[in-house]
Amino acid sequence: LLGLLGFVLLIVAFDLWGFFTLGTITPAEEPARDQDANAVVMVFGATGSVGDGLLKAAIEDPNVKKVYVVTRSTSPRIEAGAKSGKVEIRMHQDFTDYSSLTDILAEVNTVLWGLGTTSLGVDDATYTRIHVDFPMAFVSTWLSARKIGPMSFHYVTGMGTDANGDQHWAREKGRAEHDLAMLAADSDLRTFSYRSAFVRPTTEQANGFHYMLETLLRPGKLVISSSELGSAMLEISARTNELANG
Repeated sequence: LLGLLGFVLLIVAFDLWGFFTLGTITPAEEPARDQDANAVVMVFGATGSVGDGLLKAAIEDPNVKKVYVVTRSTSPRIEAGAKSGKVEIRMHQDFTDYSSLTDILAEVNTVLWGLGTTSLGVDDATYTRIHVDFPMAFVSTWLSARKIGPMSFHYVTGMGTDANGDQHWAREKGRAEHDLAMLAADSDLRTFSYRSAFVRPTTEQANGFHYMLETLLRPGKLVISSSELGSAMLEISARTNELANG
Protein backbone atom coordinates (compact mmCIF):
# COMPACT_ATOMS: atom_id res chain seq x y z
CA LEU A 1 0.00 0.00 0.00
CA LEU A 2 2.82 2.40 0.85
CA GLY A 3 4.47 1.57 -2.46
CA LEU A 4 1.29 2.38 -4.36
CA LEU A 5 0.88 5.64 -2.47
CA GLY A 6 4.47 6.57 -3.24
CA PHE A 7 3.90 5.88 -6.92
CA VAL A 8 0.77 8.05 -6.99
CA LEU A 9 2.57 10.89 -5.23
CA LEU A 10 5.44 10.62 -7.71
CA ILE A 11 3.08 10.87 -10.68
CA VAL A 12 1.29 13.84 -9.11
CA ALA A 13 4.63 15.55 -8.50
CA PHE A 14 5.69 14.98 -12.10
CA ASP A 15 2.38 16.31 -13.42
CA LEU A 16 2.64 19.44 -11.28
CA TRP A 17 6.22 19.96 -12.39
CA GLY A 18 5.23 19.61 -16.02
CA PHE A 19 2.21 21.87 -15.74
CA PHE A 20 4.01 24.72 -13.99
CA THR A 21 7.12 24.59 -16.21
CA LEU A 22 5.19 24.42 -19.48
CA GLY A 23 6.52 26.65 -22.26
CA THR A 24 4.69 29.82 -23.20
CA ILE A 25 5.16 30.05 -26.98
CA THR A 26 1.81 30.58 -28.69
CA PRO A 27 1.74 29.54 -32.35
CA ALA A 28 0.18 31.81 -34.95
CA GLU A 29 -3.44 30.95 -35.68
CA GLU A 30 -3.17 31.57 -39.41
CA PRO A 31 0.49 30.90 -40.18
CA ALA A 32 2.26 31.28 -43.48
CA ARG A 33 3.67 27.90 -44.48
CA ASP A 34 6.40 27.18 -46.99
CA GLN A 35 5.13 24.05 -48.75
CA ASP A 36 8.66 23.23 -49.93
CA ALA A 37 10.34 23.58 -46.53
CA ASN A 38 10.18 19.81 -45.93
CA ALA A 39 10.59 18.60 -49.48
CA VAL A 40 13.61 16.47 -48.56
CA VAL A 41 13.85 15.11 -45.03
CA MET A 42 16.68 13.16 -43.38
CA VAL A 43 15.98 11.00 -40.33
CA PHE A 44 18.49 9.73 -37.77
CA GLY A 45 17.70 7.12 -35.13
CA ALA A 46 14.79 5.67 -37.10
CA THR A 47 15.12 2.21 -35.54
CA GLY A 48 14.49 3.59 -32.03
CA SER A 49 11.12 4.20 -30.41
CA VAL A 50 11.33 7.98 -30.92
CA GLY A 51 12.92 7.90 -34.35
CA ASP A 52 10.36 5.40 -35.61
CA GLY A 53 7.64 7.97 -34.99
CA LEU A 54 9.66 10.75 -36.61
CA LEU A 55 10.04 8.57 -39.69
CA LYS A 56 6.33 7.72 -39.67
CA ALA A 57 5.44 11.43 -39.63
CA ALA A 58 7.79 12.17 -42.52
CA ILE A 59 6.46 9.29 -44.63
CA GLU A 60 2.84 10.32 -44.05
CA ASP A 61 3.35 14.04 -44.71
CA PRO A 62 2.23 14.82 -48.28
CA ASN A 63 4.62 17.77 -48.52
CA VAL A 64 7.61 15.51 -47.93
CA LYS A 65 8.76 14.21 -51.30
CA LYS A 66 11.86 12.28 -50.27
CA VAL A 67 13.10 10.78 -46.99
CA TYR A 68 16.68 9.72 -46.40
CA VAL A 69 17.18 7.37 -43.46
CA VAL A 70 20.74 7.30 -42.14
CA THR A 71 21.12 4.17 -40.04
CA ARG A 72 23.29 1.27 -38.95
CA SER A 73 20.40 -1.18 -39.25
CA THR A 74 16.90 -1.38 -40.64
CA SER A 75 13.32 -1.89 -39.42
CA PRO A 76 9.93 -2.88 -40.85
CA ARG A 77 8.95 0.79 -41.28
CA ILE A 78 12.22 1.64 -43.00
CA GLU A 79 11.88 -1.32 -45.33
CA ALA A 80 8.24 -0.50 -46.12
CA GLY A 81 9.16 3.11 -46.85
CA ALA A 82 11.93 1.99 -49.17
CA LYS A 83 9.55 -0.32 -51.03
CA SER A 84 7.13 2.58 -51.50
CA GLY A 85 9.87 4.60 -53.18
CA LYS A 86 9.65 7.51 -50.74
CA VAL A 87 12.49 6.37 -48.46
CA GLU A 88 16.11 5.87 -49.41
CA ILE A 89 18.26 3.96 -46.93
CA ARG A 90 21.82 5.14 -46.37
CA MET A 91 23.68 2.61 -44.25
CA HIS A 92 26.16 4.38 -42.01
CA GLN A 93 28.58 3.33 -39.28
CA ASP A 94 30.71 6.28 -38.16
CA PHE A 95 28.51 9.09 -36.85
CA THR A 96 31.43 11.46 -36.49
CA ASP A 97 32.21 11.28 -40.23
CA TYR A 98 29.54 12.13 -42.80
CA SER A 99 31.71 12.39 -45.89
CA SER A 100 29.79 9.48 -47.44
CA LEU A 101 26.64 11.64 -47.47
CA THR A 102 28.08 14.66 -49.26
CA ASP A 103 26.38 13.65 -52.51
CA ILE A 104 22.91 14.26 -51.00
CA LEU A 105 23.38 16.83 -48.21
CA ALA A 106 22.95 19.83 -50.51
CA GLU A 107 19.34 18.78 -51.25
CA VAL A 108 18.25 18.13 -47.64
CA ASN A 109 15.85 20.67 -46.12
CA THR A 110 14.93 19.14 -42.78
CA VAL A 111 16.74 16.83 -40.39
CA LEU A 112 14.86 14.93 -37.67
CA TRP A 113 17.46 13.76 -35.16
CA GLY A 114 16.16 10.97 -32.93
CA LEU A 115 19.54 9.34 -32.40
CA GLY A 116 20.48 8.90 -28.76
CA THR A 117 20.68 6.67 -25.73
CA THR A 118 19.76 6.66 -22.06
CA SER A 119 22.33 7.96 -19.59
CA LEU A 120 21.84 4.85 -17.43
CA GLY A 121 24.82 2.54 -17.67
CA VAL A 122 26.65 4.79 -20.14
CA ASP A 123 29.92 6.44 -19.19
CA ASP A 124 30.22 10.22 -19.52
CA ALA A 125 32.64 10.15 -22.46
CA THR A 126 30.40 7.85 -24.50
CA TYR A 127 27.31 9.90 -23.67
CA THR A 128 29.04 13.10 -24.83
CA ARG A 129 30.22 11.42 -28.01
CA ILE A 130 26.68 10.34 -28.92
CA HIS A 131 24.74 13.44 -27.88
CA VAL A 132 27.22 16.22 -28.63
CA ASP A 133 29.91 15.01 -31.02
CA PHE A 134 27.57 13.12 -33.37
CA PRO A 135 25.09 15.96 -34.09
CA MET A 136 27.80 18.64 -34.12
CA ALA A 137 29.80 16.69 -36.69
CA PHE A 138 26.72 16.23 -38.85
CA VAL A 139 25.59 19.87 -38.80
CA SER A 140 29.13 21.04 -39.55
CA THR A 141 29.27 18.76 -42.60
CA TRP A 142 25.75 19.73 -43.68
CA LEU A 143 26.60 23.43 -43.55
CA SER A 144 29.64 22.85 -45.71
CA ALA A 145 27.24 21.48 -48.36
CA ARG A 146 24.56 24.19 -48.13
CA LYS A 147 23.74 27.30 -46.14
CA ILE A 148 20.67 28.62 -47.96
CA GLY A 149 17.23 27.83 -46.55
CA PRO A 150 14.77 26.50 -46.00
CA MET A 151 16.82 24.38 -43.59
CA SER A 152 15.96 23.11 -40.13
CA PHE A 153 17.53 20.72 -37.64
CA HIS A 154 15.30 19.15 -34.97
CA TYR A 155 16.98 17.55 -31.95
CA VAL A 156 15.25 15.60 -29.17
CA THR A 157 17.03 16.55 -25.94
CA GLY A 158 14.56 15.77 -23.17
CA MET A 159 12.93 17.28 -20.11
CA GLY A 160 15.49 18.34 -17.53
CA THR A 161 18.07 19.44 -20.08
CA ASP A 162 20.06 22.27 -18.51
CA ALA A 163 23.52 23.52 -19.49
CA ASN A 164 24.06 24.44 -15.83
CA GLY A 165 22.42 21.36 -14.35
CA ASP A 166 23.77 18.96 -11.76
CA GLN A 167 23.65 15.89 -13.99
CA HIS A 168 26.22 15.25 -16.72
CA TRP A 169 23.57 14.25 -19.26
CA ALA A 170 21.57 17.45 -18.66
CA ARG A 171 24.65 19.66 -19.05
CA GLU A 172 25.79 17.93 -22.22
CA LYS A 173 22.36 18.07 -23.84
CA GLY A 174 22.20 21.77 -22.93
CA ARG A 175 25.66 22.32 -24.37
CA ALA A 176 24.61 20.60 -27.58
CA GLU A 177 21.53 22.84 -27.88
CA HIS A 178 23.68 25.96 -27.51
CA ASP A 179 26.57 24.85 -29.71
CA LEU A 180 24.30 23.69 -32.53
CA ALA A 181 22.52 27.05 -32.57
CA MET A 182 25.85 28.89 -32.61
CA LEU A 183 27.10 26.69 -35.44
CA ALA A 184 24.05 27.65 -37.51
CA ALA A 185 24.21 31.36 -36.70
CA ASP A 186 25.87 32.47 -39.94
CA SER A 187 23.53 30.53 -42.20
CA ASP A 188 19.82 30.07 -42.93
CA LEU A 189 19.74 26.93 -40.80
CA ARG A 190 17.34 26.98 -37.86
CA THR A 191 17.97 24.55 -35.01
CA PHE A 192 15.24 23.45 -32.59
CA SER A 193 15.44 21.32 -29.46
CA TYR A 194 12.58 19.36 -27.91
CA ARG A 195 12.67 18.87 -24.15
CA SER A 196 10.00 16.21 -24.13
CA ALA A 197 9.29 14.15 -21.00
CA PHE A 198 7.64 10.88 -22.06
CA VAL A 199 7.54 10.18 -25.78
CA ARG A 200 5.09 7.35 -26.39
CA PRO A 201 6.07 4.93 -29.15
CA THR A 202 3.95 4.65 -32.27
CA THR A 203 0.78 2.55 -32.16
CA GLU A 204 2.69 -0.23 -33.92
CA GLN A 205 5.25 -0.38 -31.09
CA ALA A 206 3.35 0.77 -28.00
CA ASN A 207 2.01 -1.62 -25.38
CA GLY A 208 -0.38 -1.38 -22.45
CA PHE A 209 2.28 0.02 -20.12
CA HIS A 210 3.02 2.88 -22.54
CA TYR A 211 -0.66 3.78 -22.76
CA MET A 212 -1.00 3.65 -18.99
CA LEU A 213 1.89 6.10 -18.60
CA GLU A 214 0.35 8.31 -21.26
CA THR A 215 -2.93 8.46 -19.32
CA LEU A 216 -1.15 9.25 -16.05
CA LEU A 217 1.11 11.96 -17.48
CA ARG A 218 -1.36 13.76 -19.75
CA PRO A 219 -2.59 16.10 -16.98
CA GLY A 220 0.89 17.59 -16.66
CA LYS A 221 1.38 17.90 -20.43
CA LEU A 222 4.25 15.46 -20.03
CA VAL A 223 3.55 13.11 -22.92
CA ILE A 224 3.47 13.20 -26.69
CA SER A 225 3.52 10.36 -29.16
CA SER A 226 6.62 10.02 -31.31
CA SER A 227 4.63 10.51 -34.51
CA GLU A 228 2.97 13.64 -33.06
CA LEU A 229 6.43 14.93 -32.21
CA GLY A 230 7.57 14.31 -35.77
CA SER A 231 4.53 16.12 -37.16
CA ALA A 232 5.25 19.06 -34.85
CA MET A 233 8.81 19.23 -36.14
CA LEU A 234 7.64 19.31 -39.74
CA GLU A 235 5.04 21.98 -38.91
CA ILE A 236 7.71 24.16 -37.29
CA SER A 237 9.94 23.71 -40.34
CA ALA A 238 7.14 24.86 -42.63
CA ARG A 239 6.61 28.02 -40.55
CA THR A 240 9.84 29.52 -41.82
CA ASN A 241 9.15 33.05 -40.59
CA GLU A 242 7.66 32.24 -37.20
CA LEU A 243 10.47 30.82 -35.06
CA ALA A 244 14.13 31.77 -35.18
CA ASN A 245 17.23 29.61 -34.86
CA GLY A 246 17.82 28.25 -31.37
